[in-house]
Amino acid sequence: MERFDSWSDRVGLLRRYGWHIAQCAVAAGVAWELAKVVLDHPQPFFAPVAAIVSLGLSYRQRLRRVAEVTVGVALGVLIGDAFVEVFGTGAVQVTFVVAVAMSLALLLDAGPLLVTQAGVQSAIIATLAPGPTAGLGRWLDAVCGGLVALVAAAVVPGSPLRRPRQEAAAVLRELAGWCRDAHRAVSKGDEQLAYATLDRARDSEQQLADVEAAAIDGLSIARSSPWRRGHRSDLLAVAGLSVLLDRAVRNGRVLLRRITVVVRRGETLDERTLALLDALADTIDQIATELQARREPQISRRQLEQVAQDSAQIPTGVSLSGDVVLALLRSMVVDLLELTGVDNDAARSAVPPAEGEPPSTPRLER
Repeated sequence: MERFDSWSDRVGLLRRYGWHIAQCAVAAGVAWELAKVVLDHPQPFFAPVAAIVSLGLSYRQRLRRVAEVTVGVALGVLIGDAFVEVFGTGAVQVTFVVAVAMSLALLLDAGPLLVTQAGVQSAIIATLAPGPTAGLGRWLDAVCGGLVALVAAAVVPGSPLRRPRQEAAAVLRELAGWCRDAHRAVSKGDEQLAYATLDRARDSEQQLADVEAAAIDGLSIARSSPWRRGHRSDLLAVAGLSVLLDRAVRNGRVLLRRITVVVRRGETLDERTLALLDALADTIDQIATELQARREPQISRRQLEQVAQDSAQIPTGVSLSGDVVLALLRSMVVDLLELTGVDNDAARSAVPPAEGEPPSTPRLER
């Protein structure tokens, strides 16, 4: 989970995970009451624990977590009961039973959660459970908590399904802002702005990671919730966009590094190249709007094609920096066309050779 220094960021984090916390709290209460009433367990403390662990603060692999908690408890209870019956309780027995339970779980190719639960439950049974019946009761509590978690996992709001598009749109708007700041930095010779923009761009890895994480969470919801499975194809599409988005952002960072060179050396760029930066920024904003609204990106495609045509009218060979900036802008156009659903060959064909550039000139590698 992210760590933030400012209070406002922490409050924002609480808002983001508020649903998860409420869901865990309600599931814990329901699991306790269900185990107490249905199973007639006076202190079913592991029922809410199993529900909380299974749900956690992430939508990822909830079904697997439920299974691992239940199986881990069963394995720990079985081994703990066997040792209590034969060897009794004590420090040596606890040491041995935890080692055996965790080792056996690991040999079964279990996940970390299952291995941990096996160790924890074997220790609990060896120290707190007076006999096999109590051990079985804890296992039933775990099953009860897991079942409640399964039901709770199926009840999710629509916001996590919208979040992947929102996160991707936020990255695109940030990319558009870089282009506008690059234009201002060159026009004003503002070296501080150029480097500040580059620093912002270098911090974009977390934003890209958020897009991927949001897509994975959304897919987990679509798989586990019977009412959300219709979103699976859309979420898969957004997950596929993260690779293309990453390419565009990487080209944007390389562009900004060149902009710092231009400003530091006091160089100038063709006014048409600077205008291209603004036109590309407007187009990226349009892509973000259409992506977030789940609209077919017809407008942004036309705008990208126009940017590509305009870029071909700018002559090359005037300056190295001018050629590098232009090449990176044109490469970003190809990335963004692919982001809007155009296949790679068509995207490349949409960007004609620049004036003075031979048709066979290869595109910059990413």
